[in-house]
Amino acid sequence: MDERAAIVPTLPRLSPTSSYWQDPPHPISTHRTTRELPESVSTIIIGSGITGASIAYNVLDKSDASSVLMLEARTTCSGATGRNGGHTKAASYRAFLDNVRDQGEAEAARIARFEYRNIKAVHAFAREHKIECDSWEGDTVDIIYDVNQWNRARQAVSEMRRILGEEDVAAQHKFYDASETAERFLTDGAVGSVSYEAGSINAYKFVIGVLGLALTKGLNLQTETPVLEICRSSGGQSRWTVKTQRGSIEAQRVIMATNGYTAYLYPAVKGIIVPLRGTVAAQRPGSKMPKEGLKMTYSFIYGNGYEYMISRPPGSRYAGDLIIGGCSTKAPEEGLYEWGTTDDTAMDPEIGQYVRDSAANYFGSQWGEDDPDGRIRKQWTGIMGYSSQGFPLVGKAPGEDNLWIAASFQGSGMVLCFLTAKALVTVMDGEDDEEIIDWFPRAFRMSEGRLKDKFQGRLHEKAPMDLELKAGREAQPVPEECPIRSQGTMPPST
Repeated sequence: MDERAAIVPTLPRLSPTSSYWQDPPHPISTHRTTRELPESVSTIIIGSGITGASIAYNVLDKSDASSVLMLEARTTCSGATGRNGGHTKAASYRAFLDNVRDQGEAEAARIARFEYRNIKAVHAFAREHKIECDSWEGDTVDIIYDVNQWNRARQAVSEMRRILGEEDVAAQHKFYDASETAERFLTDGAVGSVSYEAGSINAYKFVIGVLGLALTKGLNLQTETPVLEICRSSGGQSRWTVKTQRGSIEAQRVIMATNGYTAYLYPAVKGIIVPLRGTVAAQRPGSKMPKEGLKMTYSFIYGNGYEYMISRPPGSRYAGDLIIGGCSTKAPEEGLYEWGTTDDTAMDPEIGQYVRDSAANYFGSQWGEDDPDGRIRKQWTGIMGYSSQGFPLVGKAPGEDNLWIAASFQGSGMVLCFLTAKALVTVMDGEDDEEIIDWFPRAFRMSEGRLKDKFQGRLHEKAPMDLELKAGREAQPVPEECPIRSQGTMPPST
């Protein structure tokens, strides 16, 4: 892993695999607000995914906002956000025990609540601003095939209920044993399952909607304008020069919303933020699958990894399609060579085949025959960003004035980015303690210390062996408990 983590990322590559979400591309996909680049602006945002778009909206929402320029290397929202699996799903219990151990109970609770609130804020923003993005809120289920993962899930949810409180919305989960799982969720062979609140969304359309709002507020969006270098301006220590293939721009402040590509522009995070290529497929459901589509989203969890899946909601284009991704550990060496690559023009053949087969394999006899037009509607790859501690890096670059970062979202951008953007803008405006100290996780904040952490690969996937059942005891189902659906107190989402 050290060798893979040390690879310096490239710029986003031309002609990436074609994403289901970007077909057809939106009219602003190649938008340039002005024919020429401005010579000087107040703020430059690099990246047009959900992080960059949300930062732009929040900056421009301030009454004193001045000139804001967004630079995108390829087309609008052509990175991870526009290439994801469509899930708004936290699965906070999966990392909760590790977070308690490493960060303490209060911070673990803050992270879980933040993830839940971020999901609710995304869907609420889409409703409030009438963004047509197939926003759907409901339940998800994790089908668990490994006894250690099952035991760890039970322990984690028990700890969440103890620390957050039995009635906290982020702690609401329902467990089902093997027979209930097979009957309810059409999947055989599982140890059990756990269900909780989640959702799905067309993230590409959501970001296009956010950018549309930002454009009406004065955003200058420049697509197909790769940034080559960020350097200090000759005009002063606190100003920056951003060099692109189309010329250079002076800026008072620069924000890198560049996720897995960040180390290309900011070498201090080389080996700290490491790219990982993910693979996703859009599939037509088999003949025996529910004609109206599945009523919830899914994950399939095994000993050393997982897959995630949504069913496209009623009323959406290709309603009922299954969008499934993951599977990277099914490649040789558990997908080691997917780390460190920024090549989303290609796909690992073994991972690609596993993704194509996975949904039919999980549903088994419930799948039926493939659609006459073929199982696969589209398959693609995308580049995510992972950090040494398993958390985003958000805040001011250590030792630098007016250089900011919001990156490394661990493949969970729809769970983390939207409110992270709001938090970052709050910090940049000097309102840190008053506005966000209670709800934004401290573990996400950028610091000098975080630049010294050794990268360990994707965290929270494997259950420790000490959770293995002793003396052949069978796993026992946890009693079902009625979930509470009130939204609780949320930080501002607009």
